[in-house]
Amino acid sequence: MSTDLALLTIFVLSIFVGIEVISKVSSMLHTPLMSGANAIHGIVLVGAISVTGTASGFAVVLGVIAIVMSSINLVGGFVVTDRMLEMFAGRKPAKKSDQGGDA
Repeated sequence: MSTDLALLTIFVLSIFVGIEVISKVSSMLHTPLMSGANAIHGIVLVGAISVTGTASGFAVVLGVIAIVMSSINLVGGFVVTDRMLEMFAGRKPAKKSDQGGDA
């Protein structure tokens, strides 16, 4: 019973530490932070695939759910990172059009 309480305490404290760390990150560093999070989600996906491959019974169902959820999280992270990088990209100059001149 004390092990469960210790694990719950660590989980709650990690939530508070995570919130404090993320809230202190400047807006210019959010894109690299998202890229790092995507790398971690990729590791979670590989782990879920490897564990599900050796599991049997109800563990396979939980493994498939973990694979689907981590895949959605990974792809969504890359989409968000791509959109954030587009925000920081410079604007492209407008193309000049020939009005009335023949080439």
